[in-house]
Parts: sequence; C-alpha cells; structure tokens
Amino acid sequence: MKRHALAFLAFSGLSLPCITHADAPGVAPTLSSPPWVTDAPGRGVLPGVSEHIANPPQLYALDAQPVEQISPLVQRQTLSGTQSTFVKWTVKAGGVFPLHHHKNEQVTWIVKGRCEVFSQGKKFEARAGTILIIPPNTPHEFVCPEDTVDIDFFSPQRQDWLDGAPSVAAKPN
Repeated sequence: MKRHALAFLAFSGLSLPCITHADAPGVAPTLSSPPWVTDAPGRGVLPGVSEHIANPPQLYALDAQPVEQISPLVQRQTLSGTQSTFVKWTVKAGGVFPLHHHKNEQVTWIVKGRCEVFSQGKKFEARAGTILIIPPNTPHEFVCPEDTVDIDFFSPQRQDWLDGAPSVAAKPN
C-alpha cells in the first residue's frame, strides 16, 4: 500500500471533487483539485529539497473516511502517513478499550465527552478539551462513561492495524 508523507485533514461533510488512489484501499479519495488544491508557483519550495526528496502533501476530508465498526459501542476512522497514524474514535457511553500497550507513542485529544484512563496505578480523567500523552509501551485502558469523540495520533504509524490486526476495543472485556 502506498503511504503519503503528510496528510492534511478537511473537517467538512461537503461533496468534494477528488482523485481516487487505487493503491490505498479503505481510504477516501484525496482532495486534489480546486478549490482545495491550486497552483502556487514558488511557494512552499526549498531549493535542493523539493525537487529531490519531498513528496507532495495529501489533503483528505475526515468525514469522507470509511467508518469501521470496531464493537457495538466503538467506531473509528483512520489515516496513516509514512510515520504516523491519525484516528477519530466515536464511542458510545460504556465503550471500553481494555488494558493493553503498544510500541507507539499515543497523543489523545478528547473532543467531546469523557473517558477514565487507567495507567500505572493512576486514574486520569480525560474530558473534552484535554490531551493525554501516553509514552510507548505504557500499559493503559480507557473506559468511556458517556458518548465521546476521541482524536488519537500515533507515532510511529500503527503498522499492526495496517497489517489487519484488530483494535483492542474489539476484544471482549
């Protein structure tokens, strides 16, 4: 699967003109034509870098990304670049991510709702507007007592998910 160096997200539910990448199954098309992407001669170019090693950014509409039903209470939408994975989780009240760990650093931003996060013998109350940074290989679990929207950023990318491994939220408690 081809991966892109950088992905920009457009938070819009509009119907948008796009080009579909046949080599990226499960990903909505990029926004690659006007008004989303237009020529800007000389802008964003570094001599010696741009013409040799830089890949162009890719623009996506988050709302156009496929929704995966992970469990009856958890849905996700994902995008992966070459070095990171972006996830929007939509969790119904009672949704759980059982105790687990992974090699990725995880940055969690609670956009709506609330989750109780348990790690290293502590309870973290993650509410709308808070950000939690979980270091690599740190055991943690999430319990969401109310409807929640959680934006996660993982680095390096979640290769396990790209290889088809299920989310820990799909496992029974």
